[in-house]
Amino acid sequence: MVPHPPLIVPAVGKGGEDQITETTKAYEQVGKAVAALAPETVIITSPHAVMYSDYFHISPGKSASGSFADFAAPQVKFTEEYDTELTERICSLADEADFPAGTLGERKKALDHGTMIPLYFIRKYYTDFRIVRIGLSGLPLTEHYRLGQMIAQAVSDTGRRAVFIGSGDLSHKLQEYGPYGFAPEGPVYDERIMETARRAAFGEWLEFDETFCEKAAECGHRSFVIMAGAFDGLAVRAEQLSHTDVTGVGYGICTFYPEGADENRHFLDAYLAKKEKELEEKRKDEDAYVQLARKSLESYVLNRKKISVPEGLPAEMLQTKAGAFVSVHKYGALRGCIGTISPVTDCVAREIIDNAISAAARDPRFTPISADELKYLEISVDVLGEAEDISSPDELDVKKYGVIVTSGRKRGLLLPDLDGVDTVEQQIDIARQKAGIGRNEKYTLQRFEVIRHV
Repeated sequence: MVPHPPLIVPAVGKGGEDQITETTKAYEQVGKAVAALAPETVIITSPHAVMYSDYFHISPGKSASGSFADFAAPQVKFTEEYDTELTERICSLADEADFPAGTLGERKKALDHGTMIPLYFIRKYYTDFRIVRIGLSGLPLTEHYRLGQMIAQAVSDTGRRAVFIGSGDLSHKLQEYGPYGFAPEGPVYDERIMETARRAAFGEWLEFDETFCEKAAECGHRSFVIMAGAFDGLAVRAEQLSHTDVTGVGYGICTFYPEGADENRHFLDAYLAKKEKELEEKRKDEDAYVQLARKSLESYVLNRKKISVPEGLPAEMLQTKAGAFVSVHKYGALRGCIGTISPVTDCVAREIIDNAISAAARDPRFTPISADELKYLEISVDVLGEAEDISSPDELDVKKYGVIVTSGRKRGLLLPDLDGVDTVEQQIDIARQKAGIGRNEKYTLQRFEVIRHV
């Protein structure tokens, strides 16, 4: 588990590296430790490799080159051979499992600094290896863990002697003087991730809330979770080598060594079982609005059938006409959200039935929901009140009001009280961007209230 600050390379830092000498010393220990293991392959996951929202990109081809030219040090360069057999085996396992990982979609062949900085220290002490380079994704942490499991299986299948490097900085918001300023979540993230790393408590990494991680401005969490998946079912000896925050960015270095099978460390299985149980209990308290959305969604996913309006619904669901949004989350991450600003059917019940289907199958940001996901879904329904014109953002409140931003025929909406949306400025910007309205275009604002059903 290593960071990737460019200034740690003297040709880049030009003396600036002196402020992180503790990190440099620990990195030297990592280089020597890798050399002692003499791996055939070094697997590196990097936040700065090619990244997609719904796909894990594994670098293709036989080799790639890179340098620190972007950091004014073109003389520090690398040419790395890829372990094509191991890459092919990972891709094969992903294909067999219908898992979204592979070598498609290469956008930049050059090595990234999240890959090169670990290599800089490893190659000081050891050179006889090839690499596999893997990017992260916007998929849930559970899928990153699954990828780690596949990597471990591929290593076993090919008989490789391998070292896994989870490349990633910690919080970028630890100090006011840092490049991204300060957020209270920053120090909390660093404390939590390092404390759990010292215990090799990898299952707890799956519990980190996505919004919390975003507010902490970390970049390595998903990288670490892939690494954790590679240790699934194994006892692990962990050692913290360093943790610093003198630049306003957290740099943590830990080593992890497998020490045999441990049936108590199948963390993904345990996490999913816990989530399934929690959601079973939560579903018992769902109101009629959410029950209808779930019934509609499940019918369409399982049978491709749209349900009729069932009997026994509360009268207001049949007598009220209103816009409604159906939001679907999985493991805390958004999985689909579709709605109507104003009613397009004769009652809220039909609005919910239609929008639940759209949230499951027609949200362009996500692949359609599959049957095996149903037991892990959390569903909420927002019924919209009438929109009213406002003349100023001062009339908004992110917790109370949703916003509609309109410019000509372009119209964007954002619901109130959303995780990660803390200011009116954020709320307007997100709604504006959703509509494709440029920052300098004139627009009008409306606000609305919602009744949220969970």
